[in-house]
Amino acid sequence: MSMSKKLGAEFIGTFWLVLGGCGSAVLAAAFPDVGIGLLGVSLAFGLTVLTMAFAIGHISGCHLNPAVSVGLLVGGRFSSSELLPYIVAQVLGGIAGGAVLFVIASGQAGFETAGFASNGFGEHSPGGYSLTAALVTEVVMTFMFLIIILGATDERAPAGLAPVAIGLGLTLIHLISIPVTNTSVNPARSTGVALFEGGWAISQLWLFWIAPIVGAALAGLVYNWLGSED
Repeated sequence: MSMSKKLGAEFIGTFWLVLGGCGSAVLAAAFPDVGIGLLGVSLAFGLTVLTMAFAIGHISGCHLNPAVSVGLLVGGRFSSSELLPYIVAQVLGGIAGGAVLFVIASGQAGFETAGFASNGFGEHSPGGYSLTAALVTEVVMTFMFLIIILGATDERAPAGLAPVAIGLGLTLIHLISIPVTNTSVNPARSTGVALFEGGWAISQLWLFWIAPIVGAALAGLVYNWLGSED
C-alpha cells in the first residue's frame, strides 16, 4: 500500500475518532432528558476504533493515535521511517474532526465551549483529580491499551477479532478514566479539541502528549518480553 493511502486512511480514521468520540460528549452527553452519559461516551469512543479497524485496518493498520504508533514501533511492529508522517496525519485528522465538531456545536443558540471535551487535571479534571493522578492514569491506561493492541494483533491471536478486543478495550479505559482526565490516551484526540477550547486546554496539553507516549513505549518493551517465544 502506498504511503499516501496509508496517511489518508490515518487522517480519515482519526477524524472519525474525534468527531464520533468527542462529538458524543459535546453534542449528546448533556442533552436534556436523554443525555447518553459516561457509558454512552465510552461506547462512542470504542465504536469509532472498532468501525475504523474494520474499515482501514488493512490499509494503514488503523493506529489513529501517535502513542499507538510509538508503541508499535517499540514493539517491533512498525517502521521508524513512517512514524513522523503517521503522527502528522493523525494530528491533522484530529484537528479536522475538532473543526467540524466546533462548526456543528456552535450552530446552537447560546453555544459555549464548556471544555469542548478537552482533557485536563486539577480544576479542569471532571472529578477534580490532581496532576499526579492524571499522569498515572494516562500512563497506565495507555500502557494497557497497547498491551491489548499488541496482543490482539499478534499472529497467534484469534484471527479477525482484534478490532472487537481493541474497541472494547478503549471503551473500558474510558469508563475508568473519564472522571480523572476526561480520557486521552491519544495525543491527536487531545490536540484536536484543545485548539478550539484554547487557554487552559492548550496549557495542559503537554501531559496528554507525554504520558500516553511513555505508557505506549513501556507497553512495547513489556510485550516484547511477554509475547516472545521461550
